[in-house]
Amino acid sequence: MLELMFPPIVACMVIVAMHSYLGLHVIAREVIFVDLALAQMAALGSTIAILEGFLPGSTWSFVYALAFTTFGAALFAMTRTDQRKTRVPHEAIIGIVYVVASAAAILVADRSAHGGEAIKDILVGSLLWVTWPTIMRLAILYAIIGVIHFLLRRRFLTISFEPEKAAAQGWHIRWWDFWFYLSFGLVITFSVPVAGVLLVFSFLVVPAAIAFMFTQNLRKLPLIAWGAGVLASASGIGISFQYDLPTGPLIVVMFGVLLVTAFLFNGVLRRRSS
Repeated sequence: MLELMFPPIVACMVIVAMHSYLGLHVIAREVIFVDLALAQMAALGSTIAILEGFLPGSTWSFVYALAFTTFGAALFAMTRTDQRKTRVPHEAIIGIVYVVASAAAILVADRSAHGGEAIKDILVGSLLWVTWPTIMRLAILYAIIGVIHFLLRRRFLTISFEPEKAAAQGWHIRWWDFWFYLSFGLVITFSVPVAGVLLVFSFLVVPAAIAFMFTQNLRKLPLIAWGAGVLASASGIGISFQYDLPTGPLIVVMFGVLLVTAFLFNGVLRRRSS
């Protein structure tokens, strides 16, 4: 059993390492559903590639997915809004993109013999059957993006957590937003085929949400988020193999259980400190 569990566990650890960090930016920017929108843009690109005759998971399928993800990154960067000066929040634009991309993917899938199956795979992923070459590819890509984010951390962190300060310094925020969303889209494009849209969303948002419950310190936030992601993933996979339950949905449920537990525990700590 351990031999079967090991690759999914390692894949989850690799995904958690990148997604939990990016999730901190997502919550700070208040663009919670941006990963769903970018994932759906990638799904639309992959579906169009299948309609053009390319196989799911092929190089050209990834090229199409990345092209549509890049377009989504540019769109989200250009439509960044100042919440004090507009009545239309950025999250509304992100939601519209998600809905339109979903509808377009369904229309394209309807014209493709394998389009419906491809969309199903994107929703649920193939975590249980992940291979070591796929894990290695994810690890290399995430390492490269991690290094880029480390080198540009001052820009990205300031724009995410202190946008007024970034604007005051005269930074071209939309330009930096594009590069942030592009790197984010790259991560989504490669992780969705493995984990699926629902699990990727959980990896991104739940660990970061738990971290923000306990601290605002930029050094402690990633550590708490990583720990929460590892705990939910490992327990979900373990229970899944023990009771022969679907792995992806069970990990999502464990994220929910962990979030509720963290909320209750945080409430106890606050009452004791008051």
